[in-house]
Amino acid sequence: MIRSLYIKDFALIDELEVSFEKGLNILTGQTGAGKSIIIGALDMILGERADTDVIRRGTDKAIAEATIFVDEQEDLRKLLAEQEVEYRDYMILRREIRNTGSRAFINDTPVNISVLKSAGDLLVDLHGQHDHQLLLKEENHRGVIDGFGEVEPYLESYRDEYKKMVSLQKELRDLRKRESELQEKTELYRFQVKELQDARLNAEEEEELISEMNLLDNAEELDQKAAAISEMAESDDGNITQLMNFLKLQLEDLARIEPEFEQYLSEINAARVSINETIQFAERYRNSIEFNPKRLEELRQRQSELNRLQKKYQRDLPGLIQYLNEIQRELSLADNFDLEIEKILSAIEQQSEKLAKKARALHDKRVETGQRLSLQIQKELAELGIPHSQLEVKVNWLSDTKGWIYIDGQNVECTENGCDDIRMFISTNKGEEPKALAKIASGGEISRVMLALKSILAKEQSLPVMIFDEIDTGISGEISEKVGRAMRRLSTYCQIIAITHQPQIASQAHKHYKVLKEERDGRTISNILPLSEEEHIREIASLMSGAEISDATMISARELIENASRQQN
Repeated sequence: MIRSLYIKDFALIDELEVSFEKGLNILTGQTGAGKSIIIGALDMILGERADTDVIRRGTDKAIAEATIFVDEQEDLRKLLAEQEVEYRDYMILRREIRNTGSRAFINDTPVNISVLKSAGDLLVDLHGQHDHQLLLKEENHRGVIDGFGEVEPYLESYRDEYKKMVSLQKELRDLRKRESELQEKTELYRFQVKELQDARLNAEEEEELISEMNLLDNAEELDQKAAAISEMAESDDGNITQLMNFLKLQLEDLARIEPEFEQYLSEINAARVSINETIQFAERYRNSIEFNPKRLEELRQRQSELNRLQKKYQRDLPGLIQYLNEIQRELSLADNFDLEIEKILSAIEQQSEKLAKKARALHDKRVETGQRLSLQIQKELAELGIPHSQLEVKVNWLSDTKGWIYIDGQNVECTENGCDDIRMFISTNKGEEPKALAKIASGGEISRVMLALKSILAKEQSLPVMIFDEIDTGISGEISEKVGRAMRRLSTYCQIIAITHQPQIASQAHKHYKVLKEERDGRTISNILPLSEEEHIREIASLMSGAEISDATMISARELIENASRQQN
């Protein structure tokens, strides 16, 4: 139940805090007093869209917060655990609207608006002024049937198989699309494969080419330089070997006299060895130098061919090799399309059988639920002044010649929500055949059908809170009293907060609140006041007769309230 509601700087509301009680909480007040503003604030708390226009003039943000006591709810616990939000026996849902954006909190932990909405959906069912019109749209009828908890496991089981079928169908479409595309590209791919295979590509070849070409291109210079080094040992002008030997002898003599020369003697000896090895290597290297203009030309042609391929395909050498592998795989697939398609078609056939089984189970459960719902609604409507109602829920297969499954001699279309076309038909008069809701039911009748549905779903789903914003649209008098009694009975299963203009409904309240406008510091504000027992009677009298309340009206109001209390007992 909603224990308390706090609103600040929201539309005409300056600041208010109100506590609600168990049972039926009724809100009344003149048109424009702010009842819908309070519902709007509750809507905002429950994660619905909120415009910055709700921010009270002169302030920077609007705040709405509800404290809701809950029994153990596994779905809610799981949702909060996923968001790392603490689960408590009382949940604090808070929403702040600023000009720069919106913020949401659950138990003081920031959450996304979608999470706040998901939590709100598990805690509160809010029925707005025009929500009963949803019943007139047949596309909403499936949601009514699926709202029963017993249907949900069947729907989820069906969806698991449906997702697998969707995946297989997509795989088949993609494969056929690729087949069509490949048929257009096969000749090109075959030419490209031959061209790239003939090129005998090697990822390291380019670097090796450059290295070998460098040697061949500079062979003459390499020979000249190596020859110059090797000739240094035999030069007529005094070769380097003789010079090094002379330095060695001189340093030996010096070292015998001055030990400091020993270091340089060691260095000269090492240098003699290095120089001799260098000269010998140069002589050997000259013998290995290749003078091969023909080979150089071949390498240049090979390099030119590789450059042409890289430019043509807009890829480097490793990229060309990768591309060759890719188109080879594509051609391999093109050659085996029939086999691959056959495999997927076989998988689809098997999945179709599984999906049909789940669709049949869901269909049968919906039929069963629709029949039970029909009986329950007829019973509820009898209590609401429609004693001879007849509600029929028709659950038919979605026939489609291209449907994925075959049931009862026909191909059936599959959607995420099943394979059923669900429509509700009603007759509110004895002897009349049920017809579409939009054609047969008046506004007041639709309101009562919706109230009957809400009553049944509240018992089925154990919703903690239900909020009705003028569900009494189109009804009055004796029917209003019946609706009020039904709402009071429903409040034994969950807390109800309801806005009404009908004294017959308001008289059923366990707690009555009045919404009114006041002037404060030159500005209009909306406020809500819990009424005492005597104020409750006076407000009922006001609803009955308007501003002028006579003693007779007060007596009638008191009797109306006493009758409501007696009927409950």
